Amino acid sequence: MHRSHPQLAPGTWAPARRLAQRVLGPLDRFLHIEAASGIVLLIASVIALAWANSPWGDAYEHLWHVPITLGVGSFVFTQSLHFWINEGLMTIFFFVVGLEIRREIHEGELADLKRAALPVAAAVGGMIAPALLYLSLNTSPVSRHGWGVPMATDIAFAVGVLALLGNRVPPALRVLLLALAIIDDIGAIIVIALFYSSGVAWTGLLIAAGGGLAVLVLQRFGVRRPVAYVVPGAVLWLGMLRAGVHPTIAGVVVGLLTPVRSWFGSHGFLTAARGVVDEVGALAGREGHRADELLSPLRRIQTAQREALPPVVRLQAALHPWVAYGIMPLFAFANAGVRVDGTSLGHAASGTILLGVMLGLVVGKPLGVFLASFAMVRLGVCALPRGVGWRGIAVVGCVAGIGFTMAIFIAGLAFNDPAQLAAAKLGILLASAIAAVSGLLAGRLVLSGVQVPGAARSLQEAETSAEK
Repeated sequence: MHRSHPQLAPGTWAPARRLAQRVLGPLDRFLHIEAASGIVLLIASVIALAWANSPWGDAYEHLWHVPITLGVGSFVFTQSLHFWINEGLMTIFFFVVGLEIRREIHEGELADLKRAALPVAAAVGGMIAPALLYLSLNTSPVSRHGWGVPMATDIAFAVGVLALLGNRVPPALRVLLLALAIIDDIGAIIVIALFYSSGVAWTGLLIAAGGGLAVLVLQRFGVRRPVAYVVPGAVLWLGMLRAGVHPTIAGVVVGLLTPVRSWFGSHGFLTAARGVVDEVGALAGREGHRADELLSPLRRIQTAQREALPPVVRLQAALHPWVAYGIMPLFAFANAGVRVDGTSLGHAASGTILLGVMLGLVVGKPLGVFLASFAMVRLGVCALPRGVGWRGIAVVGCVAGIGFTMAIFIAGLAFNDPAQLAAAKLGILLASAIAAVSGLLAGRLVLSGVQVPGAARSLQEAETSAEK
């Protein structure tokens, strides 16, 4: 006799379950909104700003200096909470960035050179113009080190702003922004590695190389469980830290080394699943079978399920919610609390730093994106995607001026002086707000929402490609 499973798990109290669904249902629906991660980031930033400028602002500053110790036996490593967020948790953020880059190179917008030409040009133009604009205003050795701050685009906020424009935005324009932001991330990673790392210690690089080699060796032995790569990744991270290269680059390296091909694939999964279903069906039809007899077929179906997807896709899907709704908001909360007063912004160079960052993001980004795209199209190197006009390129340029996460990260590397860092962060926050509003207004004014059939990818594919 066939018995269907009950709607509630054994031991579940029905009123408690209904209450949980009523409370968590709206939250679950909110988290599936494309702009949700940007909204969470915004809330975290506003709370940080309010706390830092409240009568309890000192408590905000002291919180991030709380020492946290990790160690095993005689190996003890003590750093501040701020360090563990910026150099520890953000390594996972950079790992997801590395996964996205690896995936795009394999099968995305960066897989074909001709298709990638336009976003590459737009991204490069959108990095060079803000840096030059910043340097034109900051010529002194004290402030010019921050030229990399206005180069970065925050993909979560940028995609979120386009999402708020609804069907006015053609799918091809979303894909263009995603590709531009990914290339922008690559540029930011290169800038961090080359210009914002201290002098290289070769012993540290040897340790990092050992960690990277261990990752490759495990792959050659066919080790597929992600947990096995935690220790080699940690060795790579420690090597980067000791070498003087920013340790978050270790996350990018491991992400780029992650396999992009599945083991089972869809056909292999179907074959394994049919075999397991037949075996479980035979067990179910036999009276008095033991529950532990299900362990072996269930392990096989778990393996088939895990290996149906490429590791790069599986890991990105698993980590994205933690990065988008956990790590990035925590980073914003720890770094966006700028005290806006004469004490924190009283440094002589603070005014030009703030102005340089703001103009770099608000003016330099859209100008660089538009002019570089225009030049490449006019030279015949590439063409605009179907359904995308120059007005759409201008909107992408405006939205690309939202710097936030990566820009704040680079600012922390560029400035040791608290007043200069505060000026840079305030410039990033103000510029990102202006860029978001101008992108929304420009989108509503110049985008008609006319869709071209077959243009680029579908909206669902564009959303799936979003990262970070």
